[in-house]
Amino acid sequence: MEELRVYETMFVVDPTLEEEEREKIVEKTKSWIIERVKGKIEEVNRMGVRKLAFKVKRFTEGDYTVVIFRAPPDMINELERFYNFTPEIFRWQTFRRFDIEKKERKAGKTRETAKVEE
Repeated sequence: MEELRVYETMFVVDPTLEEEEREKIVEKTKSWIIERVKGKIEEVNRMGVRKLAFKVKRFTEGDYTVVIFRAPPDMINELERFYNFTPEIFRWQTFRRFDIEKKERKAGKTRETAKVEE
């Protein structure tokens, strides 16, 4: 079985949509990660509508959401494909969280060392 890596994806949704519509897009993104990307969601942080640093398309604000999840590395392109054909999401970024993986490996080694010493 392939090892799952930790990723963080942040996406910005059109703020002119109703709150219910924006929530549906977040749920749709979460289900895409689970079903198509074969990921396991660990954390979802809805940051709400915030001012953008600069104008993007016609927007000066956007509804931000950050999702931390685990997935096989060869399936991440599926998420990028989803963002490309979802017009309500106008900006996104996905990257691997090496810091979380490193912390978990270190904690795992510490647990293994403690068991050996007992």
